[in-house]
Order: sequence, then structure tokens, then C-alpha cells
Amino acid sequence: MVVIQKGQVGRKPTGGIYKSARGKRKYEIGRLPALTKIGTQKINTIRTKGNSRKMKVFVAQFANVLDPKTKKYIKAAVKTVDECQANRHYVRRNIIVKGTIITTDAGKAKVTSRPGQDGTVNAVLV
Repeated sequence: MVVIQKGQVGRKPTGGIYKSARGKRKYEIGRLPALTKIGTQKINTIRTKGNSRKMKVFVAQFANVLDPKTKKYIKAAVKTVDECQANRHYVRRNIIVKGTIITTDAGKAKVTSRPGQDGTVNAVLV
């Protein structure tokens, strides 16, 4: 499903509908959020404007966890979502977004990357 984010939407103050002076444009395209879940890894690549690539993690199995004391990264398996400030319902559904506190093999960690856009789950131990 493709989401189009057009410039002018809605109605006039009188209740009339605005007539579009043009059709849809490629640069107005929008996409549904990835809503990264926990399970066997699944990553999709999307072509963006300027022929760049955007990696979307749909299902995450591992996280790159930074230990602030030793300054080393550990590849740890993600077990569950503990808390999420973005949306409290994401905890029940085990959805990972930036700022989420996740439980890993290395311990509790806060996600610092945007899994739906970066292609990885990066986190820092709490």
C-alpha cells in the first residue's frame, strides 16, 4: 500500500472542496511504518529519491549493544520489549522504535537507532 502525502487537503471555510491543479508526484510518496517486531531477522531494502537505499527492519533478532564502561559493542539477542515512551501499546505487541527499553542477553538496553529506517537495532546498556 502506498501513502500519498499531498500538499493541500481538506475543505474551504465555506465547505467547498479544493480542486487539484495537478496530479500526484513521486516526491510526495509516503510509506507505512515498519513497526519492527522480535523474531527471525527480516530486512527489506527500499529505493528512495536520488537512487539511495533505505533499509527497513521488519523483524529483529539481534541488537548491537554498546557497553558504556568498556566502550565495546556486543551482538546480543533481543528477548522482549520492556517499556516504550513513544506508545505504551508497543510494549504488549513487542514493537521496537527509537527510545524503547529492550531486554537482551547483555541486559536492559535503550534503542538509539531507528530500525524502520537504519536497517539495524543499535542500543546502549542502561
